[in-house]
Amino acid sequence: MALSPMDVTQFATVDTTRAARVLNEVRSARLSGGRAPVAPRPVIEESWGRMLRSGVDPEHDFRAGLLSPEEVRRRRDASPLRHVLPVLREGLLSVADVAQHIMVVADDEGRVLWREGSARVLRRADGLGFELGADWREEVVGTNGVGTPAVTRRPVQVFAAEHFVRSQATWTCAGAPITDPRSGRLLGVVDVSGPLETMHPATLAWVDSVAKLAEARLREMHVRSLERLRTVAAPVLARLDGRALVTDRDGWTAAVTGMPPLDRVVLPKSPASGPRWLPGFGAATVEPLGEGWLVRAAREPVPQGGARMVLDLGHPRRWWVRVLGGAEDWERELSPRHAELLYLLAVHRSGRSAAGLAEDMFGDPARTVTVRAEMSRVRKYLGAYLEHRPYRFCDDVEIEVALPPDPRDLLPHSTAPAVAERRGVVPVP
Repeated sequence: MALSPMDVTQFATVDTTRAARVLNEVRSARLSGGRAPVAPRPVIEESWGRMLRSGVDPEHDFRAGLLSPEEVRRRRDASPLRHVLPVLREGLLSVADVAQHIMVVADDEGRVLWREGSARVLRRADGLGFELGADWREEVVGTNGVGTPAVTRRPVQVFAAEHFVRSQATWTCAGAPITDPRSGRLLGVVDVSGPLETMHPATLAWVDSVAKLAEARLREMHVRSLERLRTVAAPVLARLDGRALVTDRDGWTAAVTGMPPLDRVVLPKSPASGPRWLPGFGAATVEPLGEGWLVRAAREPVPQGGARMVLDLGHPRRWWVRVLGGAEDWERELSPRHAELLYLLAVHRSGRSAAGLAEDMFGDPARTVTVRAEMSRVRKYLGAYLEHRPYRFCDDVEIEVALPPDPRDLLPHSTAPAVAERRGVVPVP
């Protein structure tokens, strides 16, 4: 009897050997252009397509050079993930060790920074090149539980020959991305891996739950840091006239005076004291204050429109908007959702209603509340260049969209029907 993709995942817990054999037949058929006994799961088939387009060799693994121990330490010290290691260890390691798994934490570039768990499994991982400092990006080592979640921005379990590279077919892994709750930026991936016989369908939900706990801890830390900054800001702002605010180093607002509350200001990559033009705020003077910045409004007019905007979607995991030709050139890294929204507005220059964007994003025109909330966040940094009713770019803004060479690689994380259609992929219901 033919098995559906979901049946294969469940069946592996009953008969691991047979499930691995079926998946190996599926992989061989897909690579040779033959007829597969069962369709790969959509997330796996899409990943295999990316691997074939990028030239990853399915029969021979490629191992990039390991980072030096000094560089691993430097990246650990710089990574926000160091703050949530206790959460990850408490949630994963005790069970992982008993179940003959290992826990792996990689940064946003797919480099393995932490690796703990069963000593026997760690030795087997060494044979796969799954070592400290190794590069496990999808475009380097193929479909896997570190690189694929980083591209899709969602939890992914990869079992046996679902791995694109043959040498990894004795392995099973489940990984979940960890994103910065302040910006949506990918911080890294936590993965639980082990030999085939350790596979369990509940592993993915377990890993994803712990990743969400880690994100919640990061959110709590951010709130506490703003509260500390607020105690420094209050007496300073009390002495000022006019509009002013104090932000942390990422532009999140701790306190304001003379103006309505503002969640965040887009700061330059390397803020410096002196006059600046800040998107969504206007002309300002900026100076350091505690662990953040004091921003005071200047009296010059705020430029509106007349700019050139570059929406850079050419990278599989990170996306930017760059505004050129205004009072000051600037750029901002986009969250996955904002990358989708701005792309859809660039496609529909005449504009889209909230219902239209909800249809584009979710296939459901009733989900306007979600769309309006996200567009409100977008307008906080692009408000000078956007109109609403319908949502659209200003007529005098020149838009350039930088796309990947192959349209099938457009926003690979996105499940939005309108984006999937432009990739030439039929969205999965």
